[in-house]
Amino acid sequence: MAETQNITLALPRDLLRQVKRLAADRETSVSALMAEALAGLANETRRYETARRRALAALKTAKSLGTGGRRTWTRGDLHER
Repeated sequence: MAETQNITLALPRDLLRQVKRLAADRETSVSALMAEALAGLANETRRYETARRRALAALKTAKSLGTGGRRTWTRGDLHER
C-alpha cells in the first residue's frame, strides 16, 4: 500500500454530514471515500491533458486537404438558398 499522509480538510457541516452518511452506506470511511474521489479527479485531469496533447500534435501534423491553404469557395457558395 502507498505511504499516506494526514491532511486537514474543512467542509461545511451539511456536506460533511452527507459525506459521512454516504461513507456509512458504502461501508467505508470518509478518508477512503475522499481518497477515491480525489484519485478519480487526478486521473480524469491526467487523461484530459494526455488527450489534449495528442489532439494538438494531430493538428500540427494534419494531412493536406488539397487546397494548398487557399479557400476556393465563397460564403455564398456554402450558403446557397
